[in-house]
Amino acid sequence: MGQSIPAISELPLKSFTPPCWAVEALKDPLALLNDHAWLEKKAAANALEMISRWPPPKPPKNWVNVLAGVARDEAVHLSQVVRILGRRGGNLTRSHSNTYANGLRGLVRQGRGSLEVLDRLLISALIELRSCERFSVLAEAAETSDPELSKLYRTLWTSELGHYHVFLKLAGGVVKPEQVAERWEFMLVKESEILASQPTGPRMHSGVDSDSSPISS
Repeated sequence: MGQSIPAISELPLKSFTPPCWAVEALKDPLALLNDHAWLEKKAAANALEMISRWPPPKPPKNWVNVLAGVARDEAVHLSQVVRILGRRGGNLTRSHSNTYANGLRGLVRQGRGSLEVLDRLLISALIELRSCERFSVLAEAAETSDPELSKLYRTLWTSELGHYHVFLKLAGGVVKPEQVAERWEFMLVKESEILASQPTGPRMHSGVDSDSSPISS
């Protein structure tokens, strides 16, 4: 048995991924790894971009250092995933689209100062949170069929959970706690809806087959 993963039911998501999703996704590990690598690449780029998006008039304490640390972590994860992808005969594609992340970004209140920054932080937290949940499901499903991937996902689970908490903490320094809580609850509901609308396939944030609906919290 591998390292124990905390119960995903403890995460504040509005829906949870059934094991059958992971079984299907693992049938095409190269496509899954390519998608995963792109997610790590985009996560690193997002953290670097957020460095210069602090709320006025100046960046909160440790803003730059914290986000630079997240970017560093994501770049390391990218290297890990690409290494496994290459060892298995795959290559990182030249382009990639993620309708799940695009749907979440459509919730950002553009041009609203601190509210825009808040939304960007909460969306970053949401993506990390859902990735954390998906890693957990994949790790369990791959434990006997693909130990290497199971180990990878177990290793990254903790890091994604940490990043989720980092973005939420940063959000708390942008607006009042009650504003964070209200917007976070709204975002959690929308995230579940956006995920449910995604097509199925070997992608980290793909939808679930209609015959196997996500488990509601």
